[in-house]
Amino acid sequence: MNSSTRYNALSVFCGSSIGNTEIYSALAYDLGQYLARNKVTLVFGGSNVGLMGILSDSVIKAGGEAVGVYPSNTFSMDVSHKGLSELHLVNSMHERKALMYELSDGAVALPGGFGTLEELTETLTWTQLGIHSLPAALLGPQIFWQSFINFLDVAHAQGFIGEKSRGLLKVATDPQNIFKALNESLEQINASMRNR
Repeated sequence: MNSSTRYNALSVFCGSSIGNTEIYSALAYDLGQYLARNKVTLVFGGSNVGLMGILSDSVIKAGGEAVGVYPSNTFSMDVSHKGLSELHLVNSMHERKALMYELSDGAVALPGGFGTLEELTETLTWTQLGIHSLPAALLGPQIFWQSFINFLDVAHAQGFIGEKSRGLLKVATDPQNIFKALNESLEQINASMRNR
């Protein structure tokens, strides 16, 4: 695909905390504004706390669409977002991720913890296995993601991640470059599929 690829909906994985510096909250807010301006539906975990809350509130404030997928048997409904375009209630974290992938054209990871990393790496694993073909990108400052990128490079160098798979994940430092990063990921996916 080229730079004119149209993304109608993106899954965004991010923290249920806000981190300890304002840069992360500002990034979530800016991404929300950018998605709304470009008429891209936000698909996210459905919570009103942390970066998830900031991101979804920003989308809604800018007149965009925000769709939550919330595992009601896992978390209290007290922290589910009540002001969304849609809120899908599911029974488990597995169902949450599967529905988020189904509703999306791509996946973006903002800073977060174990859950964010798990959602991102499952997205990549499913693409690697051919279960789906979602382009994926990291969004955020180098100081946050650099150690993870280093891990991927070491795993590749040591023979645990192949050349094609290493190219599946791209990086953007600001929302304005997120579509470019996703397009580069999609090009890698398409090339990998042609060479199977």
